[in-house]
Amino acid sequence: MLFILNIFTELYQELINFLGVGHWLEMYRSGDYSSLQTLDGIQGAIGPLIPFLLIIEIIRALIYKRFQAVDYKIQFFSYIVNSFIGRFISIAAVAFCIGLFEKHAIFKTSFTWYWLIYGYIVWEFSHFIYHYLGHKVRLFWCLHSTHHAPQAMNLSVSYAHFFLEGAYADVIRTSICILLGVNPALLFFIMFIDGTWGAFIHIGENIMKNARLGFLNNLILTPSHHRVHHARNPIYMDMNFCNLLNIWDRVFGTYIVEKEEVPVDYGITRKMIPNSFLDAYFGEFVVLFKDVIKAPGIKNKLLYIIMPPGWSHTGEHKTATAVRKEFLEKNASLVLSQ
Repeated sequence: MLFILNIFTELYQELINFLGVGHWLEMYRSGDYSSLQTLDGIQGAIGPLIPFLLIIEIIRALIYKRFQAVDYKIQFFSYIVNSFIGRFISIAAVAFCIGLFEKHAIFKTSFTWYWLIYGYIVWEFSHFIYHYLGHKVRLFWCLHSTHHAPQAMNLSVSYAHFFLEGAYADVIRTSICILLGVNPALLFFIMFIDGTWGAFIHIGENIMKNARLGFLNNLILTPSHHRVHHARNPIYMDMNFCNLLNIWDRVFGTYIVEKEEVPVDYGITRKMIPNSFLDAYFGEFVVLFKDVIKAPGIKNKLLYIIMPPGWSHTGEHKTATAVRKEFLEKNASLVLSQ
């Protein structure tokens, strides 16, 4: 009986964690809402925002008879697996990088509004680096591909990650930010903003059909831009790596807007087992392993690990860059409209 009670207690706690309502429940029990006057309290209060929008998204899909359980399957199982493993590894990775690199920072900043601007630009640069490598290095793509596997866009996609991706991302982002002088407290605040926006930009058409957000589409990266990033259309592949500020995508030539004449086709180009969580989670590792085994010589085996997805020792490359270039050469009108 005690064992069953413990199971229900754990399930209840996981539900509270997922919904992000722990801070509100604590305030309700204590009757003390003074924490809402602090930064930590405000961050805790905003916690339920994305889960709340996800629930609305699902309800609207049910009402309009567009709900399909398979659109949430990969994300659901990813969340279950990662909730027991991934979060602790990521926290440890951030703490380790701060402790290792803070003493080597080129200068020190403080938690002020002007350093927030600097910190966010640096953070966005570090996010671009991590994200770019996640698409351009085959091993890192194996970590990142789970996030691109869903073939429909909705808020639950923000939960679809391989359990080691968070640690890989945080090691790169935290190391760059700390070395460039971003104050640790400021970094955590930026992480909070970026995490909230990063979840929101996965919002689906059941809530937001046109996700360009009006004039903001020219100033920041909107859900429309991120829908493009999740596309397997040749013209959209490996574009829009930033999360909120589009400055680094513009600098490095990876910025593109969603085109009305090219509807987004979500997913990855590899042929997958339909609606398979295991294939979405481990499939890229399996394919990479097979390529490494078949490759002639140590050099080619190593190159399959570090070169972009689609690279081949035969020279018949099907990388995103090659596929996109070939597509644009055949569709000159789309080049002119970029």
